Amino acid sequence: MAGKGQVLGESLLGEEEEEEEEVDPGPPQIDPATGQVIPRPKKKKRRVNKMGRRKLLENLSNKPTDFQIRVKVLEARQLQGGNIQPVAKVTVANQTKQTRVKKSTNSPSWNEAFFFNFKKSPADLMDELVEFKVFNSKKLRSDSLIGSFKCDVGMVYLEPRHSFLHKWLLLSDPEDTMSGAKGYLKVCVCVIGPGDEAPSFKPVASEESDDIESNLLRPAGVQLQPATFTLKLYRAEDIPRMDSAFMQGVKKVFGIGEEQKELVDPYFVFSFAGKEVQSKIMYNNDHPDWNQILKIGIQFPSMCERLKFIVRDWDRVTDDDTIGTNILATSLISSSAGSGFLPTFGPSFVNFYGSTREYSDLPDEYDDLNLGKGEGVAYRGRALVEIQTTLGELPEVPVEDINNDDILRVQKFMRRRKYKLHAAFLNATMVSAIDAPVEFEVSIGNYGNKLDENTAPCPSTTQPTNAVFDGCHYYFLPWSGTKPCVVVESSWEDISFRLEGLNLLLKIIDTLEANIEQVRIGIKAKLPTPELAQLLISLLDQLEQDCRKKLPEPTPGRHVSNELDRLTRDYREFELETIANNVIKLKTSATDVLEAMAEVENYLQILKNIAKEPQNSMPDVVIWMISGDKRLAYYRIPANEVLWSQNPDYIGRLCGRLQTLQLKFPGLKAEKEKVSEVPAMLRTKIWLGLANEDDAWHRMQTEGELAVYAETYENQCNIPVVGWTKKGPLGRPKWSDSQGKCSLPRESFEPPPGWRWEGDWYVSPELSMLFDKDAGHKTYMEECYEMHSRLPGTSWGPATRPWTDVKGDEMAPKDSVDLPPGWVWEDVWQIDLSRAVDEEGWEYCVESTMGGYGPVEKRYHLCRRRRWVRTRKLVEDAKQKKHKLIQEKKIEEAAEGWEYAPLFNLKFHATERTMDMVRRRRWHRKMICEKKGADCYFAMKFEGKKKDEDDKEDFNAAYAAPRMFLTFKKPFKYQMRAYIYQARDLLAGDETGLSDPYARLSFLTQSSVTEKKEKSLCPTWDQTLIFEELEIYGDPRAIEENPPEVMIELFDYDKFGSNEFLGRTKAVPMVKLDPADARMPVLQWYPISRGQEDGGELLAAFELFLVPDKNASMESLLAGSDLPFLPPKKGDLFLVPNGIRPVMQRTAIEVLCWGVRNMQKFQLSAVTSPSIEFECGGHVQESNVIKSTKKNPNFTENILFFDVMLPREELYMPPMNIRVRDHRQFGRKPTVGIHVLKSLEEFRCDPVQAELAEDDDGVQGGLVNGGRGGEHVIDMPAEERKVERKSGPQIGQPLKSFPQLELPALFRGKQEEPDPVVDEEIDWWSKYYASTGQTHKCKKYIEKGQDKIEVYQTHLEDVDFTNGFSDFCSTFELQRGKDEEDEESSVVGEFKGGFKVYPLPPDPNDEMPSKVFTNLPSSTPEECIVRVYVICGIDFQPNDTSGLADPYIEIILGNKKISDRDNYKPNTIDPVFGQMFELTTMLPVQKDLTIRIKDYDIISSDDVIGETTIDLENRYLSKVRATCGLQKSYCIAGVNQWRDCIKPRQILENYCKQNHVSGPHFYGNNSVKVGKKIHNLADYEPNKPVDPNVGPADERLALHVLHTLPMVKEHVETRPLFNPIQPGIEQGKIQMWVDIFPKSLGPPGPPFNIEARKAKDYVLRIIIWNTVDVVLDEESITGEKMSDIYVKGWVSGIDEKQKTDVHYRSLDGEGNFNWRFIFPFSYVPAEQVMEVRKKEHFWSLDETVQHLQPNIVIQVWDNDKFSMDDFLGTVSLNLNAMPMPAKKASSCKVSMLPDITTGSEVKLVSLFEQKRLRGFWPVYNDDTGTRTLTGKVEMEMELVSVEEAEERPAGQGQEEPNMNPKLDPPKRPETSFLWFTSPWKTLRYIIWRNYKWYFIGFLVLLLILLLVFLFLYSFPGEVSQWIVNG
Repeated sequence: MAGKGQVLGESLLGEEEEEEEEVDPGPPQIDPATGQVIPRPKKKKRRVNKMGRRKLLENLSNKPTDFQIRVKVLEARQLQGGNIQPVAKVTVANQTKQTRVKKSTNSPSWNEAFFFNFKKSPADLMDELVEFKVFNSKKLRSDSLIGSFKCDVGMVYLEPRHSFLHKWLLLSDPEDTMSGAKGYLKVCVCVIGPGDEAPSFKPVASEESDDIESNLLRPAGVQLQPATFTLKLYRAEDIPRMDSAFMQGVKKVFGIGEEQKELVDPYFVFSFAGKEVQSKIMYNNDHPDWNQILKIGIQFPSMCERLKFIVRDWDRVTDDDTIGTNILATSLISSSAGSGFLPTFGPSFVNFYGSTREYSDLPDEYDDLNLGKGEGVAYRGRALVEIQTTLGELPEVPVEDINNDDILRVQKFMRRRKYKLHAAFLNATMVSAIDAPVEFEVSIGNYGNKLDENTAPCPSTTQPTNAVFDGCHYYFLPWSGTKPCVVVESSWEDISFRLEGLNLLLKIIDTLEANIEQVRIGIKAKLPTPELAQLLISLLDQLEQDCRKKLPEPTPGRHVSNELDRLTRDYREFELETIANNVIKLKTSATDVLEAMAEVENYLQILKNIAKEPQNSMPDVVIWMISGDKRLAYYRIPANEVLWSQNPDYIGRLCGRLQTLQLKFPGLKAEKEKVSEVPAMLRTKIWLGLANEDDAWHRMQTEGELAVYAETYENQCNIPVVGWTKKGPLGRPKWSDSQGKCSLPRESFEPPPGWRWEGDWYVSPELSMLFDKDAGHKTYMEECYEMHSRLPGTSWGPATRPWTDVKGDEMAPKDSVDLPPGWVWEDVWQIDLSRAVDEEGWEYCVESTMGGYGPVEKRYHLCRRRRWVRTRKLVEDAKQKKHKLIQEKKIEEAAEGWEYAPLFNLKFHATERTMDMVRRRRWHRKMICEKKGADCYFAMKFEGKKKDEDDKEDFNAAYAAPRMFLTFKKPFKYQMRAYIYQARDLLAGDETGLSDPYARLSFLTQSSVTEKKEKSLCPTWDQTLIFEELEIYGDPRAIEENPPEVMIELFDYDKFGSNEFLGRTKAVPMVKLDPADARMPVLQWYPISRGQEDGGELLAAFELFLVPDKNASMESLLAGSDLPFLPPKKGDLFLVPNGIRPVMQRTAIEVLCWGVRNMQKFQLSAVTSPSIEFECGGHVQESNVIKSTKKNPNFTENILFFDVMLPREELYMPPMNIRVRDHRQFGRKPTVGIHVLKSLEEFRCDPVQAELAEDDDGVQGGLVNGGRGGEHVIDMPAEERKVERKSGPQIGQPLKSFPQLELPALFRGKQEEPDPVVDEEIDWWSKYYASTGQTHKCKKYIEKGQDKIEVYQTHLEDVDFTNGFSDFCSTFELQRGKDEEDEESSVVGEFKGGFKVYPLPPDPNDEMPSKVFTNLPSSTPEECIVRVYVICGIDFQPNDTSGLADPYIEIILGNKKISDRDNYKPNTIDPVFGQMFELTTMLPVQKDLTIRIKDYDIISSDDVIGETTIDLENRYLSKVRATCGLQKSYCIAGVNQWRDCIKPRQILENYCKQNHVSGPHFYGNNSVKVGKKIHNLADYEPNKPVDPNVGPADERLALHVLHTLPMVKEHVETRPLFNPIQPGIEQGKIQMWVDIFPKSLGPPGPPFNIEARKAKDYVLRIIIWNTVDVVLDEESITGEKMSDIYVKGWVSGIDEKQKTDVHYRSLDGEGNFNWRFIFPFSYVPAEQVMEVRKKEHFWSLDETVQHLQPNIVIQVWDNDKFSMDDFLGTVSLNLNAMPMPAKKASSCKVSMLPDITTGSEVKLVSLFEQKRLRGFWPVYNDDTGTRTLTGKVEMEMELVSVEEAEERPAGQGQEEPNMNPKLDPPKRPETSFLWFTSPWKTLRYIIWRNYKWYFIGFLVLLLILLLVFLFLYSFPGEVSQWIVNG
């Protein structure tokens, strides 16, 4: 079975494969050594990249989605075993379903479909397994498995259309893999997600031949090779704590505890393809040395793709916790391309990521991350492992210990080197944590983890800083000129050669992607070909040059490489070399840019496939935002991206470069809870490299100075009498770090070796303290509370604290509140009455400290308060204000520098308040490095500690790490201008389906907001936002190269509640260091997204100017000219200036406003009187109002016209907003639906030229006069004619347009004639099958060469030329309300209409072009007859437990409903309906035809399987005439009789009128002129038509002409069914078509008869004459070989078995029977299938109909009375295609029978044609897997119809009527009898025959003995007598 079968394992392990062609299809060659077929030599064709599709599986989402997996088990062949009863089981992800059991056959045909529904994330589903097993149901369960096959769902998903169609699976025994094939199973499998189209499981005609070889899915080689994955597990480290310390505490109390334990009990699990093996558990160990070998036995190559490493923590009581999961794809560690290699890995560390490391006793909310779902947010340890694969053996033991040699060998892989990770933070903006100081922590692995007690200290965090308001909305950290830096020192293996190779490849990919993008933009901009070619050539040159770069090699002595490194490097070099060579070829041979680009995309994919490093043991860099002790948000950067290298090609792409990071909330929580805010934006530089190379980082910092400070905090508390003191209950040391965790007295600091102090300790107040509460605000509301109190029974009076703030802290009275400098009061103090207060503003409570204020006074209330407010406004220039403020503050605070708080863990502030109980201040002392690269840069050791301190502090003193800063001399001033023009297609925020959007921009330390636009999804703001006075530190040239990002967020304004987030986007401004720079920024569309969903686009541009300094010297950067003028203003707002805003031109938009459909209720009442408002670019047009949609949902005036100024560039075109309002009582006009048409580009057309039209008329006129006189061609729309017709014939109208006058007569006349040709085998189904290619079902029809029809595999709307029938008008769905993805669809109706957009002359006095929408059809309703033909169903979703359904049809049109429940089709999911339904309807009032398939249930209500809806109106209005498909030929009778209500000639005339074509002009009956072309009948019909029923020549000619035009032909469409319960997942398909006949055109022709074909009844008579050479199976008592033969037979599927009598004791294998079997069955001759109707179970209500091949099975058995009969042999014959019998027994051999494996050709005949056959057929047995001849049966078969059977009766066996022919009892040898029923025969034939000589001998002996005895008896007497007498 080798040969062409697709080898699954190869394709999955392959990076890419060669697609192959066979060289010579000669007979297969057999290898004498192995007995296997030698694969044929292949010739290479072209390389096909396989990994592109694999890529699909990597980026799958984790969001649960509806999926359906459909499996159809068709049949099996050559199952091993004799006389088995097979049953197949299918298991998908733990759901198992099984087929019916088939009796006594090795080739069962099941044809059963199973549907598995899942709601799972795609990422999880792709890892699940699909398993097929075939069992023998007769045997015990333990050994009943015949064979199985399994693969993962992902493999099916990667196939085209996500499906395996009609594939043969090679079944093998999973236990015993060397045993080869156990049989073949034919299946279809497909995976359907929402919106996927389900492929049809119907067999394709060409597959009837069933070429198993080319469709075989087999593991490589015929048998799967057993193999072993050997995982050597050495050790792990850095495993986080997982258990609580409760027991430790208990032990300590009782004094029984040993030393401190590590609280984790790890063990390691290795899993693959559903098997797993685990290591031993290492108790209380966070750095376990397992040193074990774990082995998993697999079948190689495997269908599964992912190895999983899991570290778990053992728990005594609860479930074991997962610590981390690492998934390794086998495709990364093996290769089947070229000189491929088996999976191999390591020794190398693998890293585990998951939730944060800090232990808490509460459950971890991010636990899923440890299971490998989602992006892990923290490092959770690493393990050292090595993998090898050995072929040909399975493991004996799963776990064993590693020997010592290996442990020593792996030591060299653990050599560490010191690395340093530097990070400088330049800005932190949009910070969401504002309640407590914020710090950022940088870590790599566990180094730098501030909250982990076990890690060495290092300055890995920035100083805690309070966030400050930026004046609009966001908060930032005010670091100003001192930017915090952090350093983390770590030790890792030196794997730079791996990471540098990866970096080189990533750089090649980046360059290539950038170049591809440039070419793409060129193609989009329609550049001339030479320029495009130039771009392409430079791209290819660059790519070739890049691919020739050398990959880094491991340096001996520095690096230790392993086998996989060598193999990966060879593989990469080979790929790069190949690409480089291909690029050279491409340069010379490329002719077409697009083709070349496709090739380049292919190279890009190959590069991406090799740019992966499986052995990346360097953990990722993680940045955390921490507030207090809580981790809030993170960002993960792969280490290679920031790695430094001496070679510039190998440096990481982000190493030392300024980058903007948007932090993320951990886990999926933010996504689930729809958190819209950004946790923070960071601008940072990160550098990672060897510690001895870190001067490279210092060399990069040219812009500021790096300084190091020792830091400590002085703490004091406030004791009521004493005041501020260091003594007393501080709760933390007097001198400590910022957290208060350890004591750091100033005097105990000593500079480390190589460092010295510079200057003394000084107070360095934290900068954010210097910002007041009003910092950044332009207006500020001062508030104070007036407090009153009373004793019970007294009156109100001032309280002890008469004035307080909101927290109850005392304040000065309101009138003495000072105005800060630069501010003025806007109004006077006022009482705030806008709260829950009484009319004087008081609110009451029992006690002020308890709160709980209410507006109603009660007697028990003892306190009351009221709020006074007063607004102040900033008038002073912000510059002076800031300057002055900082100056004043500095003078005021510098001396003291205290910051106050109520408690140490609360937020500190600069001025003392009454509630403050503690204060602290920060001291710094600068350090200078004397010795270059002095290593004690970080590890600060603090000597000279007092001995009386607790030893806990000794341990904690290590926390004191120095602070590092990058200090800048002075900032540069910038101004940013943001030009926000418009947005389109925003998400809806309000219930009305609209939003009130505004945009908020954040740029560094400032933010600003646009005005809000009321009720729009496409707002045009046309506004410039100016950010003044931006201070940015650092070199302007660096800013120009890498400018900070602008973040734009859009919100929907809500009066009540918070504003709703609509999405965000980022942009990079154009930087102009010289304001006189002439470049203009271009408006661009930026995509807006909200989480995963697309939220529209924003059209904007941004520029950043360096503000020139007047005092700067001429040479400096700042000596530029002045800033450009401010843009013009409109009111208070700046507009977008002229060079940037789009260029406008005068444009016409014609709107065809046809009508509305299916409007759903709004606020519980129906929408009956709608009008539509169209808005484009601020201009609005409104349609008239429909009086009543129930009577006519169309508008009476259809055309609206816009004459507007719109942008000339399509890119900037505003969208068209369509709004439907309903006109209700009392003048209410609510908006009931909207549609936003993003682009009008598809509706653009050229203006109609008036002169041309006239000219054309002239031409037509000329032609008319050349035609028959008296006819005028009137350009009339098709629909208007109907209106005129109603008022009687018009003068001058030819009578041709009244077909209703002649058509009925024609049909009457024709039908009275006798039908010339009737043939029962030719029916409508013959035409259908001839068209679908199922030729064996319609042979006669094809022989006659009659018409075929189009069978479309999709809806008619999707067929290319129909364009969804939108040629007259399009359908636009109307939405309403918010876009909530979980809700059902928000479509509330449809608008039917169209648009035409064209330019107008700029001068208003010029003449306007004529309108495009003219000659419209009438919009009044039209009555039509609708015929719905439903042919059959395909793959319905089963609704019953049996996996089947009982479908029937229900048709709904308007308020009419036809249910065909009585004619349900029992027990089938592929029903043949063959039904036609006729209805009348008014279009367009009832336009939606719904065909619903329901499942018949007796007890419960009938379920809907699925439904499909057809818009009849679109078909009716379309110019492609979709009302009734054109037949191929015009026949007046027969199968193809004309069924339309008008004839072809009339249709042609109508078409010409509608499309302004002159004609048709007939010259006689055989030629016609249409337009400028003449058609002759002879051209179309060179021979006389075949069909005797053809109509007149002129009609035939008209029909031939119509076939050349774009019109719908006679067809069958396949429509998918959908169910509202599972939207988006197809539930099956139906094949059908619809005819629509307007009544005004007269009655339609007769409908087609599409009733399903009926089966005919036949009787099969088989006479078993004799058997010959049957194997003798038994040994008689006497030792003879013999058999008691009888023959059994049945028709498979009917399974009613008949047996002959028994021919006992056949000694030579001959049996004589003369026995007749009689099998009645039903057969459909046209389709050559047998129809079997039978009940599945005795309780079933209906018979299940199955169509099967008419197979007859004849078996020979050996009869046993006291045990089971023995099976001797079988033969199965297909009555349609059976081998000819042998005339003589000697020439009867097994080779007469067809065999799949050998594929030998045998002449086959059909009994239906032959009627009678007689001869010898072989029977065989194949338990061993090969067929062995076990006998020959002489039979006569005769096939008769039921009628013949009645005429010539015959009885079963030898019963009466024993005739036709009469059967005499067989003449069996006398030896044939049953021994215990015939004792005499037994005596005669068995005993006497075998033992007669013994008997005779015995008798002779007996006689002799008797004589001797008598002699001896009488001798003495005689002798004595003789003596006496003698």
